[in-house]
Amino acid sequence: MKSSIPNYIVDILSRLEQAGYEAYLVGGCVRDILMDREPFDWDVTTNAKPEEIQKIFVDSVYENDFGTVGVKVRHSEEVTEVVEVTPFRKEESYSDKRHPDKVLFTSNVSEDLARRDFTVNAMALKIPNHKSQITNKSQIPNSKLGDYEITDPFNGQKDIEAKLIRSVGNPEDRFNEDALRLMRAVRFAAQLGFDIESNTKSAIKDQANNLKAISHERIRDELTKLMASSDPEKGIILMQELGLLKIVLPEVEEGVGVAQNKHHIYNVFEHLVKSLGFAAKYNYNIYVRFASLLHDIGKPRTKEGVGEDASFHGHEFVGAKMTARALERLKFSKDFTEKVYTLVRYHMFYYNVGEVTERSVRRLVRKVGPENMQELLELRQAERKGSGVPKAEPYRLRHLKYMIDKVSRDPLTVGMLKANGNDVMATLGVAPGPKIGHILNALLEEVIDDPERNNREYLLNRMKELNDLSESELIKLAEAGKEKLEEEREKEDEGIKERYYVK
Repeated sequence: MKSSIPNYIVDILSRLEQAGYEAYLVGGCVRDILMDREPFDWDVTTNAKPEEIQKIFVDSVYENDFGTVGVKVRHSEEVTEVVEVTPFRKEESYSDKRHPDKVLFTSNVSEDLARRDFTVNAMALKIPNHKSQITNKSQIPNSKLGDYEITDPFNGQKDIEAKLIRSVGNPEDRFNEDALRLMRAVRFAAQLGFDIESNTKSAIKDQANNLKAISHERIRDELTKLMASSDPEKGIILMQELGLLKIVLPEVEEGVGVAQNKHHIYNVFEHLVKSLGFAAKYNYNIYVRFASLLHDIGKPRTKEGVGEDASFHGHEFVGAKMTARALERLKFSKDFTEKVYTLVRYHMFYYNVGEVTERSVRRLVRKVGPENMQELLELRQAERKGSGVPKAEPYRLRHLKYMIDKVSRDPLTVGMLKANGNDVMATLGVAPGPKIGHILNALLEEVIDDPERNNREYLLNRMKELNDLSESELIKLAEAGKEKLEEEREKEDEGIKERYYVK
């Protein structure tokens, strides 16, 4: 068995019962125990009221309107966990489609379970003998799990066996109460490998627009959990089928039915979700998964021509901007947004053995950032498999990894030069100011072209020569020169892409 109930959870249940109250594990942890999965967290429900819970557990917090008391469990001096203990409760209308207008405490655990979202989450588990280990569930009737009694008024165990996500009671009522459940149904299907029961699915489709009432932060959290699941491809396809994707990520929805060219066997949307599927299969991190889903969202807006000769020039630039706007809209952090933006922006990097030089590899690493290169290569592998090609990592990608490793010791930032701003001021006898940065950037450009120039003697002598230039000439070398070189490089890359029909 993967699942066992920790002693500190058993202790919380025992102390509640010893004080004369009922106490159960409830929700997702019960579902996970029955599915032989390791529970992510532990939730306890009881007929004790909040003030009664706090009398039993002095080291606790109660700062909400829903009766939930956070019981602090100290595992060590450094580690404290908070276990949520909530009274049995009923809930009245949900005006904002997210929070109950009024919470009423009840003495009946079945009434508490009736307010929950899906049958697989509407079960309670009781430990009459307070044993911490779960016995072999295959030998125990559905109503009991060894010494662990299961309260299951909505047949959640049967739905686990059938691998179904089904609303508790009337699905329209459940989704009207909390519109975030529209996404939670899809997320659970992706996480658990379940299907959504037909009436529940129909209700999601009918009420999809209610998701607009939910905050972007809440949607972001559900989307992230879906993307981190074992089958995010299934989740995104379900979102599209049920009308949720056009609300959450309309940029991805734009790719539905948009045909590509003779180098692609899938349309844009199919390619995006298949790329995401392979990113999950290879267990790539959340940045690569989001980039896999978003890397070609610029194609519908840049498509030229029809049929097998269609082209999508500049889609990586357009897609990167769309990606940034989408992630900002969903309130992702600045760091998260910038990283995924970078992966999308540079996913079309060109590399052909014997044609691309060390200089161009150094420039690629500098533009993308050394810290992002591994994920950029993983994105390329995922999107290759998502295009239907047999090999995720052909020889040229392996060779590129070798080249990246080879040039990784070369200077890519001013900080890696073997001379710094203090050296500039000491050598030239100048005070701190913009000129110092201009000289260092001009030196960096030279060193990127020829890493052997990154020696202290050369740099000190060269900065004297640069000091003789006019301010405008120096700025041109340090800034305008870089921009011009970047523009010329992109033009050159586009020419190579066209020559080899790489879109």
